[in-house]
Amino acid sequence: MNRTINYQIDKTAAGLRVEQFLKRKGYSSQNISSIKHMPESILVNGVHYYMRQELAEGDCLSVRISETKCSDKIPPVELPLDIVYEDEDIIVLNKPAGMPIHPSLNNYYNTMANALAWYYQEQDKPFIFRCCNRLDRDTSGLTVVAKHLVSAGILSSMTGRREVHREYLAIASGHVTPEAGTISAPLGRKPGTIIERMVDWDNGETAITHYHVVKTTRHYSLVALKLETGRTHQIRIHMKHLGYPLIGDYLYNPDMRHIGRQALHSHKLSFCHPITGEIMSFTAPLPDDMQATLNAD
Repeated sequence: MNRTINYQIDKTAAGLRVEQFLKRKGYSSQNISSIKHMPESILVNGVHYYMRQELAEGDCLSVRISETKCSDKIPPVELPLDIVYEDEDIIVLNKPAGMPIHPSLNNYYNTMANALAWYYQEQDKPFIFRCCNRLDRDTSGLTVVAKHLVSAGILSSMTGRREVHREYLAIASGHVTPEAGTISAPLGRKPGTIIERMVDWDNGETAITHYHVVKTTRHYSLVALKLETGRTHQIRIHMKHLGYPLIGDYLYNPDMRHIGRQALHSHKLSFCHPITGEIMSFTAPLPDDMQATLNAD
């Protein structure tokens, strides 16, 4: 993947070394180290610069990213992709339920990563898979993938600072009471399994979920949930802990009468663009299987 990022140097950045300026823009030390080894990766007013050289007001700094390697363990497979947004730095996808994010032992050819590898192969572009907010296989909805090492590094840091905001829609069993609130219960691995998680008050990691009921049907509640933390299976366990587990959840509430997967959808995703700083916000409508479940109840 080739990408040139241009910066106009103003008086607040005058006198900074290139490396200092890039760190202020969110480049990690690893990003900077990698860029150093790329051919003529730093240009100032068209002239090759080193990371230690100083910038002056009015300079045009160009960072030229050149990645030629591919994710060699992700075979390209022609699969449908629902692309919500794409530019030179990121791609936002609406993932269907039943599609894993990345290959694993039993899912080597049917993942979103396989589909993206095919998508870029068709454009004759190298592909390194860098997903920034991973979803469970049976959770549908929005996810963002970085297209190069810098956007990946900045998005990862933003996620760590809780600056990537996610809102989910879920169908919970029963009429959720109270209709709005915050669930704060630490989560840890369930003994004897590598997959399941549980509320663990002694050794669990902090997990916080905010929720409110959007609508109720005879037997179910459609709930909107915002994550303050992003632990594995957080929403699924927190709603069960509250007493209103998600329907269709084969691990935590195997009620498959009306839907064959956990009724959970990544509905909204918002963040500042990792390169431009522009506020980005995306919405994916409730998928057909969840809507049909509500309509049938």
